Amino acid sequence: MAGLIIRRFVQMFFLLIGISIIVFFSMHLAPGDPARIIGGPTATDSDIQAIRENLGLNQSLLIQYWNYISGVFQGDLGYSYQSGQSVNEAIVTRFPNTLNLAIASIIVAIVVGVTAGIISALKQNSWLDVFTTTGALAGISIPNFWLGTLLILLFAVNLQWLPAGGLSAPLWTIEGAKQLILPAITLGTGAAALIARMTRSSMLEVVRSDFVRTARAKGVHERVIIMVHCMRNAMIPVITVIGMNFGFLLGGTIIVEQVFAINGVGRLMIDSIADRDFPMVQGAVLLVASLFVVVNLMVDIIYIFIDPRISID
Repeated sequence: MAGLIIRRFVQMFFLLIGISIIVFFSMHLAPGDPARIIGGPTATDSDIQAIRENLGLNQSLLIQYWNYISGVFQGDLGYSYQSGQSVNEAIVTRFPNTLNLAIASIIVAIVVGVTAGIISALKQNSWLDVFTTTGALAGISIPNFWLGTLLILLFAVNLQWLPAGGLSAPLWTIEGAKQLILPAITLGTGAAALIARMTRSSMLEVVRSDFVRTARAKGVHERVIIMVHCMRNAMIPVITVIGMNFGFLLGGTIIVEQVFAINGVGRLMIDSIADRDFPMVQGAVLLVASLFVVVNLMVDIIYIFIDPRISID
């Protein structure tokens, strides 16, 4: 187990180096000069040059990258070009909102997706199967921004049951829970559809296995067969989908945070890209990439506990 964790962290090190190189040079090669954006329309050429020197933008890209990655190794992601705020501080302030949204969304996805997939598999070719399969297809096809807008119009504007946006109240309060419902449903719908389809196909394969027929022949109760024998064996590919989707949800909150006006890392990334705030974009991308690798490592560890036959190697 320790060897697996060490190998994964070594892989994560080189992966993050590669990601940092791609993001760094992509941002610097993109159109737009952060010095001109900071200086504004009234800035003179000398003002722009002074800003570039102050930010180190007049140096070569290789020297700029070396200075940046040296700071990253020391735990310093730099400072925002726009506000002067520490990137570390900005991410720490906004990350809890993104994490809470991702956790709530994956809970919605697991509850809806696993339940729908099991029902669909056990009632194969019935109207329930057709309904859940069609719902899964719709969930994958519907864009987040359209679904979020529709939910706001229905539940916030017309019915006035839930707030239209924001995530300011503590989650343990009723108001905080209400603020999280609509964005969690919006973000979790697509993941729920994928989990439902994987659960259905995996359950159908397990239900037809010899050990399930043997258990039925021995007179084991159907509920025990489904919950103990089938679920444990069918959950391994489902856990893969859940883990990957949780990683995608952490990085995919950008649109949902914009729609629901949530001050998270995704919204910070969008604003920083528009402002050509290189350090902020790079810091946010590195955070999301690191979390994605850690989530995949956790999935591999869970595999071993669910099915001891799986080798650590």
